[in-house]
Amino acid sequence: MQKNRVAFIADADSPSAKAIAKRLADLGMSLVLNSPSCGERIGQDVKALQDQGAKIQIVTSPLTSTQAVKGVLNEIIERFGRLDVLIHNIDVLQPTSIEACDESLYADLIDQNVKTAFLCTQIMGAQMAVHQHGKIIYVSSIHDEKPTGSSFPYALAKGAVKMLCKEAALDLGRDGVTVNLIEMGPVDGDNVKFASPISSVYEHYDHKIPSVVMGTYDDLAELVGFMAVFRSNFLNGADVRLDGGFTLHYMDHKMRETPVMEA
Repeated sequence: MQKNRVAFIADADSPSAKAIAKRLADLGMSLVLNSPSCGERIGQDVKALQDQGAKIQIVTSPLTSTQAVKGVLNEIIERFGRLDVLIHNIDVLQPTSIEACDESLYADLIDQNVKTAFLCTQIMGAQMAVHQHGKIIYVSSIHDEKPTGSSFPYALAKGAVKMLCKEAALDLGRDGVTVNLIEMGPVDGDNVKFASPISSVYEHYDHKIPSVVMGTYDDLAELVGFMAVFRSNFLNGADVRLDGGFTLHYMDHKMRETPVMEA
């Protein structure tokens, strides 16, 4: 159990957050949930965790300015006195092409996906460094390497976060703070999310996973839970691909047609 540990989740309203929050609460951590909806979209989930004994604080911040992130950190310190784990899971995508993307959309996607990661790492990582321990985990995407064919600023942003992870691991690792990244692969609905006029990557995408078993946010939460505990101290600067082998696929006519059955 990780009692007295405090974890911050950057986008508590996102699909990944429900599973991550539950896993960290099960580990005994207190949670600070940044909810763009001011808690409206996660009210039932928060109540369920609180009924199980979890200590939860809800904050609301865009995290796109130094002032905003410092404000959130001050709230965390005032309530809990410390911050041990930062989960950056902001994942904003809008379809656009290089030819059609206007400057404001490009800037917005970079700000939400990259600038928030940088500022949280800089400001919250500095607080962890003072105490000589901490965990920073970026929930990213396989599209930090693989083009989407649907939103080039999204892929560009994820690639930037991947390098931020490595630079931060080198820097903050000197002060006992580990920094790692998860390259999340396909989950249900990603064929719609990444629908592309020029790429067939997500056509029959479930069959492009060797086992034909789709990943879930519970799978993600298990990996986040491992990275967030202090038994994983030797893991630093890693980018772990969690995709069931999806990105290894290259021959459609060799795809398995039926899922692997659990024993």
